[in-house]
Amino acid sequence: MIASFYLSFTQYEILSPPVWVGLDNYQRLATSDLFIGKTLWNTLYYMIGIPIGMALSLLLALALNQQLRFQTFFRTVLFLPSICSIVALALLWRWIYNADYGLINTYLQQFGITDPPRWLDTPMWVKPSLIMMGIWGNLGYNMVLYLAALQAVPKHLLEAAQIDGANPWHRFWNVTFPVISPTTFFIAIISIIGGLQSFDAIYIMTRGGPEYASATYMLYLYQNGFQYFKMGYASAMAWVLAVIIMFITWIQFRVAKSWVHYT
Repeated sequence: MIASFYLSFTQYEILSPPVWVGLDNYQRLATSDLFIGKTLWNTLYYMIGIPIGMALSLLLALALNQQLRFQTFFRTVLFLPSICSIVALALLWRWIYNADYGLINTYLQQFGITDPPRWLDTPMWVKPSLIMMGIWGNLGYNMVLYLAALQAVPKHLLEAAQIDGANPWHRFWNVTFPVISPTTFFIAIISIIGGLQSFDAIYIMTRGGPEYASATYMLYLYQNGFQYFKMGYASAMAWVLAVIIMFITWIQFRVAKSWVHYT
């Protein structure tokens, strides 16, 4: 970590010794690198999927918290993506999205759509496609966390609210949600930190294309460090990202005081 911080103030291209350049790397990040804005925008765009995924995970957890047939089966099936390798999942979804023989376009053609979208090959569709894959990949893990939190909700409080005439929505909002708010906060924290570091699935599925439409900040950092061998510049990018993550996390903890209940 100390070496990375030092290198962020140097021009270091692996084959030659580091040359001190002061704040030049940070100045370039802030003013002259045209790709930084695009990759940061893409990264923030992908994070649209975080609240959607959290809401779906909570709905599934609420459903599976009821007495249902095949409850264990559904829990297992929904959790499976969380224990699979991200490489395997990315390859699976690359096949699903394949424009010529992928699962989605095959079904669309059977319904009479002769020219279905090229999901990963057009700038308009690539980000929504990757968001959908990300939601699916995190659904099971978040669902299990919510399910554990829901099972900790005191039954007597729900029964008392029902006796007092509270409808299901009021019972959820006034009894259930305060109890599961720490879990919601935890999921939000790890999801946002993970979203800001989006890399692996995008690297495997699109390599940032087409036309840099799917490139994230982390992907661009990787390219600078390990393809262009600009280790000094990549180190500066890493420290800027670390500061952004710490700042957003600090804001989340400040805001959490108004809605997260630990007792």
